[in-house]
Amino acid sequence: MKKITTAEEALKVVKSGDFVYIHGGAAVPEILVDALVARAPELKNVTIGHIHIEGDAPYADPKYKDSFYIDSFFLSKNVRHIIKAGNGSYTPIFLSDMPLLFDRKQVKVDVVLIQVSPPDKFGFCSMGVSVEACKSAIRNAKCVIAKVNKKMPRAYGDALVHIDEIDYLVEQDAPIFSLHLSEPNAIEKQIAQHIVPLIKDGSTLQLGIGNIPNATLGEMGHLKNLGIHTELLTEGCLIW
Repeated sequence: MKKITTAEEALKVVKSGDFVYIHGGAAVPEILVDALVARAPELKNVTIGHIHIEGDAPYADPKYKDSFYIDSFFLSKNVRHIIKAGNGSYTPIFLSDMPLLFDRKQVKVDVVLIQVSPPDKFGFCSMGVSVEACKSAIRNAKCVIAKVNKKMPRAYGDALVHIDEIDYLVEQDAPIFSLHLSEPNAIEKQIAQHIVPLIKDGSTLQLGIGNIPNATLGEMGHLKNLGIHTELLTEGCLIW
């Protein structure tokens, strides 16, 4: 098989019984996930692992329960139903400990599906909007399949993957997933007003996804020298 190929061809490497790790957050490589799900009739007992993922999780449809088992390290709303039904599990773990699962072979990764930017002149692709535990998954996987997307921004820091680390490339330029929240309602604003007095100048913040964190940020304009130590940056952080 050529290195640059189609999603359908690349996903033929997945075998029954494999563990497949999916790049999470807003970087879910949907074209690769869809190609994997299309093979459901041919596959049995494939375990799919990931942290938080945005968008659909088509493999979590109960009709695929004989083909796919979900091992989620974050209880995203799009997989809760299948875990509750018994065809999946939730592994509670600190995000900072996730790489050790793969490096110590406590979870053996057969195939990892990622989304990256095109390579630069040195051959490095960026994982852009989401890195999480993917670096560890990549270096421990038997096979790495990447969706290469010109719309994926290049990010600073330890977010690079060399093209030599990738076994198959699937080219598709598509918008990166975005989550648009509604304006905080009266109750959410009231909750935020109870939170803000607890925050002092110089505090360090950790912020999650949702209207309440955004509403809280909107009430913090008078505070100074705040720091952020967080696994994600939300819309509220960017406009703050």
